[in-house]
Amino acid sequence: MVSPCRAANHFLADRFAVPGSVALSRKGRGENKMYLKQLQLGPMQNFVYLVGDDEAKKAVVIDPAWEVGRIFKTAEEDGMTLTGALVTHSHFDHTNGIAALLEKQDMPVYAHKKEAEFAKLGSPLLGDLGKHVKPVEGGDRLSVGKVEIEFVHTPGHTPGSQCFLVRNRLLSGDTLFIGGCGRCDLPGGDPEEMYKSLRSLSKLPSETVLYPGHDYGPAPVRPLSEEALENPYLKVQSMREFLGMVG
Repeated sequence: MVSPCRAANHFLADRFAVPGSVALSRKGRGENKMYLKQLQLGPMQNFVYLVGDDEAKKAVVIDPAWEVGRIFKTAEEDGMTLTGALVTHSHFDHTNGIAALLEKQDMPVYAHKKEAEFAKLGSPLLGDLGKHVKPVEGGDRLSVGKVEIEFVHTPGHTPGSQCFLVRNRLLSGDTLFIGGCGRCDLPGGDPEEMYKSLRSLSKLPSETVLYPGHDYGPAPVRPLSEEALENPYLKVQSMREFLGMVG
């Protein structure tokens, strides 16, 4: 289902969402202000994110797709320089803007090493980027100015699906949605791996806030503590129960 594009959102550190606000994340002791912007782009209700350091004026784009011109325009209007791209996984709706992105500005593209290998088989949008792709693994960290992004490997939707942790924000791609989880029946999908990934995410600190890869739920973001109570895929108690749910 296609819905009208939601306006770009900024978020405060001490609240899970302030739609339409121009306020930025509150600075903690010894930390630079974090820049985090959510854009809903394209016909599949994708969320594209800009994340970075608002004092250094540097940011990366997560899952560049659909409207690359709008991505650059948003960064420019906010005075941010894009220094890289991060992909949660290689599916078309999350990567179809990479070529246009690189035509406009040369930058590294960070993908999990298993996804980079998987993409060579079925996703020319990522698999043909050659030297631009920088393979990463779970636990690796990337500094954008003084804002640090942690890569979290969460296979299940695809072999190299990954999430990004940024100061208690979880940008989850197609692994975890508001009220749901990613499909496991597409090429490279694995329901047993998805169950393990979701169990791992459910153990994150209660103050973690979920930022999904699609606008499929009742809200664009939600605290993980609430998600654990509402999302049926996080409430399951066994692998057998989960496999029964996903078929």
